[in-house]
Amino acid sequence: MEKIVEQGLLYDFYGELLTKHQRQIYEGVVYENLSLGEIATEQGISRQGVHDIVKRCDKALAGYEDKLKLVERFMKIKAQIKEIDNLSKAYENDEAGDKTLYLKKVRQLSAEILDEL
Repeated sequence: MEKIVEQGLLYDFYGELLTKHQRQIYEGVVYENLSLGEIATEQGISRQGVHDIVKRCDKALAGYEDKLKLVERFMKIKAQIKEIDNLSKAYENDEAGDKTLYLKKVRQLSAEILDEL
């Protein structure tokens, strides 16, 4: 997964666990695409200080994911729902095929999702 996308997902799930100061700096880097120098000037700290905070936040967010696996579970469920959507489209377009196969697969996927939740 691209680093900025991964950072955004981790922040979406675990950002509230960071301090307000850390969130402000991390949002500047990840969401506003500000340079370390711009954030340093805005926050009244050094560029190195901004760099260190971003690295600590990355490490903390990754640590939360290692323990809780919320993003991993979200991505798995999202893929399963996409598969259900694809199966329902195939079901609608397949007039000659065995439609019970589609229904069985949809039921299997929905059961997996419910078990995950």
